[in-house]
This record gives sequence, C-alpha cells and structure tokens, in this order.
Amino acid sequence: MAVTVLSADRSDEVVTVLCDAFFDYPVMRYVLGSKTEYPHRLRTLVGLFVASRANPKGLMLGLDDDTGTMVAGAMVDLPGERPVSPPLEELRESVWAELGVDARSRYGEYGRVSRENAPHANHHHLGMIGVRTALHGAGLGRVLMEHVHALADADGESCGVSLTTELARNVTLYEHLGYQVSGHARVASELETWAMFRSC
Repeated sequence: MAVTVLSADRSDEVVTVLCDAFFDYPVMRYVLGSKTEYPHRLRTLVGLFVASRANPKGLMLGLDDDTGTMVAGAMVDLPGERPVSPPLEELRESVWAELGVDARSRYGEYGRVSRENAPHANHHHLGMIGVRTALHGAGLGRVLMEHVHALADADGESCGVSLTTELARNVTLYEHLGYQVSGHARVASELETWAMFRSC
C-alpha cells in the first residue's frame, strides 16, 4: 500500500478510522468519560482533531486497501507556528460546548502536561496515528510512521518528529523505530503519558 496525502474531503474517512483505532484509548476515556453516548462524543472529539489538520497547519495521511477503503490514517502538525483560523476556532467552541466543561477541563490538563516535554525547536508532531482494529499487527502503522520520518528528514526546518503515547507497551515499540523518551508524567490517577522524540 502507498501512503496518500489526503485532502479535506476525506476527513470523514479519517475520523472513522481513528475512532475505530482509538475507541478504548486512555486519553479518550479520560476526557470523555463513560457516558452512554460515548461513541458519538468520541466522533465529535476526533472530528475536531482531524479538522485542525485538514488545512495548511497540518497534514493528513492515509492508507487504502485494494477496494479503496481507508484502513489506516495519521495526522501530523507541520513545523512552525500557524494562527488558528476563525472557522476552526468557531468549531472548537462548538465542540466543547457540546462535550461539556468537564471534558474541556480534562483535555486542557492533558494538553498542559503533554506540552511540557515538547521540543522547542521546529519539528513535525505526529498527533494521531491509527489502524483499523481488524488489521492490527499488519505493519500499516509502521508504513505511515516511516513516511512521516522521511518527510521530517527531508525538511531543513525540522529537527525531528515528536509524539506522545498513553500506553506503556507502545514505548518499546517506538524506541525500536528510533524514538527516545523525552518526558513522562501522570496526568491523573488513571492516565499517564510519555513524550517521545526521534531526531533527524
């Protein structure tokens, strides 16, 4: 499968893939809680994350199977600071109004802790990467990650690729791909996070 740079008109497909991949991910459960409408709330939150990369500020990547169905996706923040557009800011406010003050507060705390260990120099940030659960273990995530690594290596403005993970078992996996732990913190009793970085 070849990695495809996705346009905004495939955002819904990316959301679907990532909701499948992240359904029980610790950050999502922490932020959204266990309300009965969790699947809808998850899609709303992931939709916001995707929208924030479906513009010049970010990059969406995907892998399609032989039928044209997306089976894996990744969202990347590109090097450098870019202002948030008014439409995206409006979407953010709308999403958090729907998800509630408590969810917004929990996400804000997670973001604050995560940013403490982010590199200061310009870099690529792998915000989310996910593979449909039926295809876990097929190596599709690695294909996407190696594509992101190649982008960063070829970009003279980037010092490398950062990411965070909230699953301890992922730390060793990412270390095998050239990442090093740059920070570790506990956000809440049920959530800890590892910041990792791969230099160019």
